[in-house]
Amino acid sequence: MTNKIALALGAIILSALVLDQLMNDGLALLFLSRKLADLIEWMAFWR
Repeated sequence: MTNKIALALGAIILSALVLDQLMNDGLALLFLSRKLADLIEWMAFWR
């Protein structure tokens, strides 16, 4: 991955987080965080 691609992806992710915070009060990030926690717990079960 080149630096240009990494910076572009970082800018896209950052802008998505800012838009979520402004338009949706951060509920999408909260939803994704909860689902990630569930996934980590599920993966720990299979360990």
